[in-house]
Amino acid sequence: MIYIYNCYAGTHSSSLASAIHLNKLPLNRVPTREEILDTDYFNRLKFKDMGRIIFRGIDEEGNKVFSVGRGTSRVLIPCLKNLITILHNECGMHEKIIFSNMSPTVTLPMTIGGFLSRGLGMDFVGVPLLVLGSQQAHKHVIEVVNHTKAAAKNLNESVLILSNETLGKH
Repeated sequence: MIYIYNCYAGTHSSSLASAIHLNKLPLNRVPTREEILDTDYFNRLKFKDMGRIIFRGIDEEGNKVFSVGRGTSRVLIPCLKNLITILHNECGMHEKIIFSNMSPTVTLPMTIGGFLSRGLGMDFVGVPLLVLGSQQAHKHVIEVVNHTKAAAKNLNESVLILSNETLGKH
């Protein structure tokens, strides 16, 4: 099984989701500022990294975890699904893949903080907002990761796209 968490830039909510999935952030409490800022790739990716599928690690069940920033594209994830389906049908690939949209977990402070920090380079105001927003979103990110893992256990098709629209809302 391959998990691919996706969001706008791939550097905030997808980084948090990957870290939670891989047990690198606490589940029983809100992470500290330092824990959030030490999360792999958190607030470190640039615009040029959008569309780059980044390996995040292997979970406790041996599944690979990745993330991708999809930007404003509404076609990237469906295109990847179609490509993977072709690889399954024509090339004998058997690995099941689940795409999980983390955008519903993004809080207003994360949106503003991400724009200020990544978009305008104003880390002094953007980073504190990102940390606050990430702390606010923490339980919702856990909820979506748990939902993603549960959906994977019952996956009968080769590729599944989870929009998570009804999950992760604040």
